[in-house]
Amino acid sequence: MYRVLSARAEDTLAPGGTTAVGMAMKLARAATGRFKTISMWDAFHGASLDAMSISGETMFRQDVGPLLAGAQHVPPADPYRCIWDPRGNCEACDLRCASYIDYVLEKEGDVGAVIAEPVRNTAVNPPPPGYWQAVRKACDRHGALLVLDETAVCLGRTGNMFACQTFDIIPDILTIGKGIGGGVIPFAAMIARTDLDIAPQKSIGHYTHEKNPVAAAAGLATIDIIETQNLPQRAVEMGNYALKRLQDMQNDHPLIGDVRGVGLVLGLDLVKDRISKERAIAEADRLMYVCLQGGLSFKTSQGSFIPLSPPLTITQQELDDALDILETALSDIEESR
Repeated sequence: MYRVLSARAEDTLAPGGTTAVGMAMKLARAATGRFKTISMWDAFHGASLDAMSISGETMFRQDVGPLLAGAQHVPPADPYRCIWDPRGNCEACDLRCASYIDYVLEKEGDVGAVIAEPVRNTAVNPPPPGYWQAVRKACDRHGALLVLDETAVCLGRTGNMFACQTFDIIPDILTIGKGIGGGVIPFAAMIARTDLDIAPQKSIGHYTHEKNPVAAAAGLATIDIIETQNLPQRAVEMGNYALKRLQDMQNDHPLIGDVRGVGLVLGLDLVKDRISKERAIAEADRLMYVCLQGGLSFKTSQGSFIPLSPPLTITQQELDDALDILETALSDIEESR
């Protein structure tokens, strides 16, 4: 399905996901002659100025001055907190979130790329059926490239080697990172369609440590382990098991407004009230520290969301231990409210 962008390593490899995203943005400009992009509010693509510009998280964008010109943003697909239909009825809504991207592409007229995460790791929102297919058609209709950033979810985590396979969508450019270095070694890459190998004379990459032999060895070893141990299938099995346990927790703990997951990309949306869906920000922050004291580490996102990304090699006993810590902490916090 994919090939390396060029035989020149500097055009494909990078020391981190942020730089891979920057390379994808440069390639999209070279291929289309357009500098505008469309990306999602609340998305995260990296902390450099170019990646911050297409990201949509306030904490990275606020008070930093002018960002990259031409970076347009649209609402993400978010069935639980949908701005188009608060009930989250995607069928009745007729995928307005995807239709809006088509609308902006038409109005702008000269967008070079739509850049998005296939599933947002910071909010774990698997898009509704048909979403990516509709976005793909909109990109093709308006001459924009579809760039999928899989930095946080690539290489088996969603149940397939690439997350785009899980959602049956083929992008024009794909960025991968984190997992390709085994989660330890800084390593990332940009992968593109063969016909996008059109800028051999340009320094699409050209980063100091992009050809690091230690990172390359770690990447090859990681891929070998993922394939030989069939970790994508294990992600499905362990993910389904964890999702069922989290759903059982939701039945017992009113603090949990929603449970979401695909493979071993999981998360909880904490709310003060399930009807209003008011974010339980203070409770989420406290939950993080109580769990940390118990031996479970995670971060909060968007104030009230708890993203959970277990290692692909986690055992069921380790998963149960982690979820036990989480449930005990939830009980303690709810009792003290």
